[in-house]
This record gives sequence, C-alpha cells and structure tokens, in this order.
Amino acid sequence: MPASNATSRFSDRVENYVRYRPGYPAEAVATLRDECGLTSQHVIADIASGTGIWTRVLLENGNRVFGVEPNTDMRQAGERILADFPRFTSVSGTAENTTLPDASVDFVTAAQAAHWFNREPVRQEFVRILKPGGWLVLLWNERVVDGTPFLRDYEQLLLRFGTDYKDVRHERTTEAVNEFFDPGPYQERVFAMRQEFDYAGLEGRLLSSSYAPGAEHPQHGPMLAELRQLFDKHAVNGKVGVDYKTRMYLGQIA
Repeated sequence: MPASNATSRFSDRVENYVRYRPGYPAEAVATLRDECGLTSQHVIADIASGTGIWTRVLLENGNRVFGVEPNTDMRQAGERILADFPRFTSVSGTAENTTLPDASVDFVTAAQAAHWFNREPVRQEFVRILKPGGWLVLLWNERVVDGTPFLRDYEQLLLRFGTDYKDVRHERTTEAVNEFFDPGPYQERVFAMRQEFDYAGLEGRLLSSSYAPGAEHPQHGPMLAELRQLFDKHAVNGKVGVDYKTRMYLGQIA
C-alpha cells in the first residue's frame, strides 16, 4: 500500500480512534523492564504514534518520548491528549524519515503501525537513530475472531462490509515481522486483553477502523443496521466483549 494512503486513511476517524481503540496491558512495559532493561532514563522514539495510546504508557513510565507521526490530524490529537507530559516531544515525520539525529534513542517502538511500513528503508532508519545495543519493539492488538459467538458474527460482518479488511488483517501483516529484525534474533510475547462496549461504544470501535465504510459510503447504513442486530442478539446486561491478544516483538537491531 502506498505510504501516502496509509498516512491519510485515518484522518476522518480520529475522534472514534481516541475514544474507542484499545490500550495496552501493563505486562507490556513490565516485560520491557525485565527483558530489555528499560528504565525511566531511556529515550524512546515511538513511530507512527498516532493519538498517543502507546506513547502515554511510555510517558507514564517516566521516559522521554519522541512521538513521530505523519498524519496531521492524528498528531494534533496526540499533542492535545499528551499536553500534560513535559517529556513528550511531537515530531512531524515518517517511519522512513523520522528527522531524529543519528544514535539518539535507546528504544524504537511502533504500536499498531508496522504493517503499514516499507520494511527495508524503515529498518535502515531505525538502525540509524538507535544507539548501539538499542532495542526495536513492535506491538499489535490482534482481535480474537472466533472466541465467542459474538466475535464470530462480528468477524463475518467485517468480511462482508470491510472495504479492504482481508488485506490489512493483522494476522496477515505480522507474518513479516522477522524482516524488521533480520539477521538478528527477536522474541515474541503475547498478553490477553479485553474491552467491553455498550452499543455506542461498539459502533465507535467499528468506525475507528480504516476499513469500515465511512458515512458517505453506500454500505455504511446497511453495515450499522447489521451491527445493531448483532449487538441486540449477543449483548449481556447491555454489553458485548471484544477480546484481543496483544503481540509484542522485541530485539536488538543496532
């Protein structure tokens, strides 16, 4: 997918992205402390930081974080949300051209984003900005597609209405993770996570996805009508649950 398309495809979804996208489990940072020696003194470049969901986790750990984000709407939302963190610096840049100095950061992270990257030039850029012995950390929240009857029906809705859902599902995109780390070794860690939604939250979660037809699309109305039916069928005490596996990949590439 062209980088320009990947950069712009979330512009009209920022509000729902901020409100309804899942966060990241505390075990992720604990693992970085235990296995990579992460301390609050380390400097981190969070690439394609978006609205700052993962960036916030790092800032709350006390780190200085450069949030590199090419999409203006997403970047400005992150700047607003993270305004109270003095150790946050917002950077208008791309994964291929972060604008950061050589050997300037201890960790490079990318959450819910690396599947959009052009791997070869991006890896070169990561090696350039990392200090010797620096760590690369890639994360995805991978939605469980068949854990419950609701999740199975929701997956079928996405396959039916998603504009390019089959092409961007994360179980496909994470297959190329090794290309970011090669020839060095890397580790995978998996954590369980869950969100619970009322109907408004479920609709917002769906509409935060880049493959969900927007309001101008002829399939938008039929999609939401079916979503309402799914919710009414499966909700318990006015809520449905969305389960995830948070997959984290970590290795030294510099």
